[in-house]
Amino acid sequence: MKYHGAKKMKKQFENKVSLVTGGAAGIGKAIALSFAKEGAKVVVSDVNVEKGEETVRLIKETGSEAIFIKADVSKSSDVENLILKTVDTYGSLDFAVNNAGVEGNQAPTSESTEENWDFIINVNLKGTWLCMRSEISQMLKQQRGVIVNISSIAGVVGFQGLTAYSASKGGVNQLTKAAALEYAQSGIRINSICPGVVRTEMVDRIISKNTDMEEALIAGTPLGRIGKPEEIASAVIWLCSDDASFVIGHPMVIDGGWVAQ
Repeated sequence: MKYHGAKKMKKQFENKVSLVTGGAAGIGKAIALSFAKEGAKVVVSDVNVEKGEETVRLIKETGSEAIFIKADVSKSSDVENLILKTVDTYGSLDFAVNNAGVEGNQAPTSESTEENWDFIINVNLKGTWLCMRSEISQMLKQQRGVIVNISSIAGVVGFQGLTAYSASKGGVNQLTKAAALEYAQSGIRINSICPGVVRTEMVDRIISKNTDMEEALIAGTPLGRIGKPEEIASAVIWLCSDDASFVIGHPMVIDGGWVAQ
């Protein structure tokens, strides 16, 4: 008897197209790789060309399709070009993860600069809105799509010294809720994820400025450890899947228990 081997199982996002902004490192990189594992074609976007192309290389090594498109999400022309190139390359946009973000400088409110405020708000909040505007326009043409915005627990609870960052992420959650209601009956689902302390370059930068910070962050997390980017990526995959078909406008907190205290 001739053995033909086991039948290849279809991956849940096969023939689907995903876009991840801020995909060069950290949470964005983990999300991009997770989409690839589920069979999606992945568009990786970032301002860091070298690291963004490295994410694409890792995806292609798994046998999946991916391209890199440089874009500054705070610039409308860059964002419009990003969505246009995505659709020109792959024909559609099924999943969009708006992950690009910056932490800016830490300082008490009275000592913060206008430049720092504008930088953070322009990337984190305006950038998310610009991406959503173009993504939704494309998804309305398709009559389907899922958007996941990466917020933060700083958008749920206050963090001293991070007022602009906290304001930007709180804005992302409210933007998510409002848009989710607008397009709930248009085949578009929109949610946000609020990660806690996760091992990324951003967190490493914050920790490096204060040698006691890592211990304090671990102590403030009931699970007693810093999270992994892959744990956030898993939640993104679920929110994009049919298993989450009844979930809209939800700010999902993934933080090892930080906010529950």
